[in-house]
Amino acid sequence: MAKNTPFKMPVIFIGHGSPMNALEENRYTVVWQKLENTLPRPSAIVCVSAHWFTQGTLVTAMQRPRTIHDFGGFPQALFAVEYPAPGSPALAARVRDLLQPVHVGMDEEHWGLDHGTWSVLAHVFPQADIPVVQLSIDGTRSPTYHYELAERLAPLREERVLILGSGNVVHNLQMVSREPGAPAAAWASRFNSTVREKLSARDHRGLVEFEALGDDASMSIPTPEHYLPLIYSIAQQDDSDDIAFLTDGIELGSISMLSIAIGLNRVSAERR
Repeated sequence: MAKNTPFKMPVIFIGHGSPMNALEENRYTVVWQKLENTLPRPSAIVCVSAHWFTQGTLVTAMQRPRTIHDFGGFPQALFAVEYPAPGSPALAARVRDLLQPVHVGMDEEHWGLDHGTWSVLAHVFPQADIPVVQLSIDGTRSPTYHYELAERLAPLREERVLILGSGNVVHNLQMVSREPGAPAAAWASRFNSTVREKLSARDHRGLVEFEALGDDASMSIPTPEHYLPLIYSIAQQDDSDDIAFLTDGIELGSISMLSIAIGLNRVSAERR
């Protein structure tokens, strides 16, 4: 990396899929595990998870966020998982300040780390020794609002903070198939491919305005909470950041496991 080029932490979006991925070793989690040695070690992590969908914007600001088991019907072993990463009230305050004039509530006791966060980080940073805060998604706001809000987080990259989006590009639980080896629904495959193409083309506007993409989009994103974390990730991309596709695939017919890294080229250049 050129001497005058500032350090920038890469940005990640993970298609997290089933909570059971926290316990399993499969073609997705094996890739997540490799990120610990691929990424520079973060000073802290800000995660935007699909599972903290709120009215207004909140950030976790407690010293010790609890592990939230926000699901039902899974084996007891999954409920026994704990991810005891520390929080960071100082980072929460930094996020609040960056997002001004939007009011950001400092949550000191209610939330914690939900499975959109810990089911991924349990593989990426299994020692749970890096401070983690979660930023909620205001469900009353438009995708364009979220993109513009997310852009204000960009200075965190130069502070060695990892910005992690966790959701799913395609997430339609009403259309899942429980049959072993169920093929991907045609609309799910088409929309997943459209998103890949727009990511490769740096077509942020097309990704933000996904509602204009027709029936495939409406089937793939019946509700926006799992798609919006991708918007928070791509909003960090600058002109010199590449896109690397980490994983892909459609599970249960209608859940996309597409995951990306933004700016890994900077890491490669820095290490040369």
